[in-house]
Amino acid sequence: MTIAFNDVRAAADRIAGHTRPLVVAPMDDGAFGAAEGWLALEFMQHTGSFKARGAFNFVSSHMEAGLMPDAGVVIASGGNAGLACAWAAARHSVQATVFVPETAPAVKVDKLRRLGATVRQVGTEYAQALDASQKYAAESGALESHAYDHPLIAAGAGTVMEELVRARPGVDTVLVAVGGGGLFTGIAVSAREHGVRVVAVEPERCCALHSALEAGAVVDVPVDSVAADSLGARRTCEMALEWAGQDHVRSVLVPDEAIVSARKALWDDRRLAVEHAAATALAAVTSGVYTPAPGERVAVILCGANTDPGDLTRGTRLVS
Repeated sequence: MTIAFNDVRAAADRIAGHTRPLVVAPMDDGAFGAAEGWLALEFMQHTGSFKARGAFNFVSSHMEAGLMPDAGVVIASGGNAGLACAWAAARHSVQATVFVPETAPAVKVDKLRRLGATVRQVGTEYAQALDASQKYAAESGALESHAYDHPLIAAGAGTVMEELVRARPGVDTVLVAVGGGGLFTGIAVSAREHGVRVVAVEPERCCALHSALEAGAVVDVPVDSVAADSLGARRTCEMALEWAGQDHVRSVLVPDEAIVSARKALWDDRRLAVEHAAATALAAVTSGVYTPAPGERVAVILCGANTDPGDLTRGTRLVS
């Protein structure tokens, strides 16, 4: 099960006019050294993350084909994919049931309920919520979506790259955070078509894709990172492993301390409140794990902002 560039193009046509266009901002404060850098502000997307693209593509495709059951759609999620699924389902007047871990941030659970989804909290990790959602799908007949491991989801996510190259046609390299691998897969497919390099960035203690590359196969990994609420997949998907082995892709790891620092810098310097997953991609540059070459044109995808900003402002004096 994989995707091709035509799938990304089809997704772009399907979601056009329904999702928000990508906003790209220059990073002109020297953070990229002698390279030219931009921030792709995808956290401004509907429901606060890139996930809206794949979710709308998934639901819309099944509606077009007459394959949406009366029981609606069900998904397991750390939060962001569930929000996107609930939003896309509501846009099509379809019921959504979302399984999330008991550890999911309250801000995400509250948003899910406001979007009209039925929320069920199970276990402490995404994998446990996934097991429960699969049982529910088998019993209820609901259409089973996935947070990342589905061609329609990955193809929808890949539309971020399509909009990025239109906004910045000279980009050389894009950095993207990796959890289960749906966003990475879509980005890698589109990037190859446009001759753009991809740096796949994961936390050191939450690295399903990097571990799969080392093992030569998808493997289970421990999940213990500050970014685990969004990047905490125990296993990457086969699609991601396939595309991570391509010549235009590089996989790197960053420590939690660098992620926290990058997230805080985005707030302090630009007043951008993003979740730790979004800061993970930027942390590769700010920590020196990835050093752009002089003149290299680099874009960092800030993928989500469903976070409690309280820890960003704690200890910071705000002047009105």
